[in-house]
Amino acid sequence: MLRHVPLCILLLAAPAASAATLRVPQDHKSVQAAVDAASSGDTVLVSAGRYPERLTLRAGITVRSEGDDTKGTVGLKRAEAAILDGGGKAGEQPGIVMAEGSTLDGFTVTNVGVYDDDLWKKHHATHGEELGDDEGAVQAEGTTAAVSIKGVNCTVSNCIVHHNGDVGIGVIGKADRAISPVIEGNTSYRNLGGGIGVADHAQAIVRGNTCYENLRAGIGCRNASPLILDNVCHHNVRAGIGNREKARSVIRGNKCYLNRRAGIGIRMEGTAPIVEHNECYENDMAGIGCRDGASPIIRDNKCLKNKMAGIGCDGASPQIIGNDCRENAMSGIGLRGKGSATVANNTCVENQLVAIGVTDGSTALITGNRLSRTGGMPPLIAIKDGSIATVLKNTLEGGGVAAVLVQGNATISGNTFKGVGDKQGNAVWVWEGSDVTVHANTFNGYRAAVNASKAKVIITANSISGFSGAAIIVRDSSAPANVHGNTAVSSDAKARVIDLLGALGVVGENVIRQEAAQSPK
Repeated sequence: MLRHVPLCILLLAAPAASAATLRVPQDHKSVQAAVDAASSGDTVLVSAGRYPERLTLRAGITVRSEGDDTKGTVGLKRAEAAILDGGGKAGEQPGIVMAEGSTLDGFTVTNVGVYDDDLWKKHHATHGEELGDDEGAVQAEGTTAAVSIKGVNCTVSNCIVHHNGDVGIGVIGKADRAISPVIEGNTSYRNLGGGIGVADHAQAIVRGNTCYENLRAGIGCRNASPLILDNVCHHNVRAGIGNREKARSVIRGNKCYLNRRAGIGIRMEGTAPIVEHNECYENDMAGIGCRDGASPIIRDNKCLKNKMAGIGCDGASPQIIGNDCRENAMSGIGLRGKGSATVANNTCVENQLVAIGVTDGSTALITGNRLSRTGGMPPLIAIKDGSIATVLKNTLEGGGVAAVLVQGNATISGNTFKGVGDKQGNAVWVWEGSDVTVHANTFNGYRAAVNASKAKVIITANSISGFSGAAIIVRDSSAPANVHGNTAVSSDAKARVIDLLGALGVVGENVIRQEAAQSPK
């Protein structure tokens, strides 16, 4: 009967060849020999041992260490026990060259290139400031990655990549083909380059890795669009995570701490990552820093106890939204270098200097933020060096010499100011040459709501209580002062709404209401 069945149907019904498992060293003495003998879909299973090899994988094969997912000291026990040793020589091929559809799972990859501990220590001591811009960078000419992914989709997981002469895991994409390799669950440390580098249009998924003590960033990205998710980056010589050269990464859910520079660093014009839900703390520079024309979205991050700003902007144009910046050694959020930013709905608490600083000719919209500090001399918001800011619907609690200090141009409207008494300082302190509008704010517990000298001021429709002497002080204004429709409340019979010296503009309908003094409890 079978002779009447068409041959094509018999071929379709035939069972597909099953995938094979090739064992090292049982079936093949070297890993590369097993790889060369494997076909797409096969697995090369490698027993514990040290293998002095550099590998070139084939399409569709899996190279896996033998064992389960039991944790070891640094990574999985099986990864610690199966070691691919590159031999410590410079100028050769990468430690592992990945192929389309291939998988590398659970190895230690080390000694690829020449690791120089004295060089590492030198750059560590200087925060990497003397490090060449391309030295150890993934796409730089002459760089030899320990694990190299070039223009292919593949998976690198559960590996330990350390003490190599350049970048640990390097991903380079293609302009004419989208690639999305997966780099997941690896540990990359003490490499003389980045821990993981992504460059040249790659759209890698970099997830759940730990990168520390690398010469460059723990994870670095140049001109690429990876997803950088749920990684831990600490003690790297440069940033925990770095983005530059038009990178448009999504950086989400990472922890970046104790890095020698920023927790997350972003720079160069056209670099526009989304940075959200990360924790950046105790870094030697900013928790998150952006500069040199970058335009990131920075939202819903926690930036704590960094040695500079929680979030710092130098000549960049970020959107800074919904972040929590606490106990940083400088500002909670700082702008300089003619930067321009939207700063909205952030919480800045107990930062040693200002909560928000806008300096060096910068421009900012500051709206919906909660800002507070107990003690100290700096203001909560400083607008200096001819900078321009709109301060709208914020809540400010405490402050030093002022809650808001202005040496520039500012519109301050709809805010709530909560001081601790007449020794708090001024709520708004306006310096000479400034141009300020203060409208429809609520002030309580400051020496004066507004104290302006030799400036142009418009002060209207504010509600003021808990002040000492005069609620509004204007001296020698640079243009006729407009102080109109303000209401002050005081239990002091000698209190007054305005202490004004100089040319008058529109001054009227300012009202003071007396209230009974509170009996001490």
